[in-house]
Amino acid sequence: MRTGHIRWLVTLFAICHLSFAMASDKPSNPKAIIQTSAGDLTCELYQDKAPRAVGNFINLAEGRQKWVDQKSKTIKEGVPLYDGTIFHRVIPGFMIQGGDPTGTGNGQIGYNLKDEFVPDLKFDRAGRLAYANSGPNTSASQFFITEEPYPAGDVCMSDKGCDRGGNRVPKGSGYMIFGQCDMSSVELVKWIAKAGRDMETNRPIRPVVIKHVKIVRPDTK
Repeated sequence: MRTGHIRWLVTLFAICHLSFAMASDKPSNPKAIIQTSAGDLTCELYQDKAPRAVGNFINLAEGRQKWVDQKSKTIKEGVPLYDGTIFHRVIPGFMIQGGDPTGTGNGQIGYNLKDEFVPDLKFDRAGRLAYANSGPNTSASQFFITEEPYPAGDVCMSDKGCDRGGNRVPKGSGYMIFGQCDMSSVELVKWIAKAGRDMETNRPIRPVVIKHVKIVRPDTK
């Protein structure tokens, strides 16, 4: 074998080895398995891009975050928030929403999150996992999962505001995306959304219950 060929092979091996090492060093994100009465929803959590948003979701799911129970007027500590809650709002062709301990969509848990928008995370595909809100910096525990792309939910980054389906919204309007659910989960989202609802309130007639949210970390075997 010629010396030039040997050098070429050595260089190629070094590049491949470096690429493999870089891929191996890339941090993996945790997953949330949202165990419901209708089946499991499996979603990757974008901890690498939205660490505060993901951290809040994980802490609430595992009972690591204190929260206020509006029903009992008490502070819950060490209690997983999502266990036993329902998907209280469902809209076919759009999304399902849950995460409110009161099951009404009006519940508060004693604090709000500061918005953590990631420019390259957009509602450009089905299965986006995002926080619901009532305006900038009002997200807390409620979340929704889309069944179709939803460009109107993208954050407005323009100082002049943005057009959203004929409506002008101010800068900062939009929803925090913090995860992506797989396609089998999207099919379940579609089923839940079509299971029957009150047409005025979008409340399901027989709400699907979130039994538990299991967090699977990259180092979990």
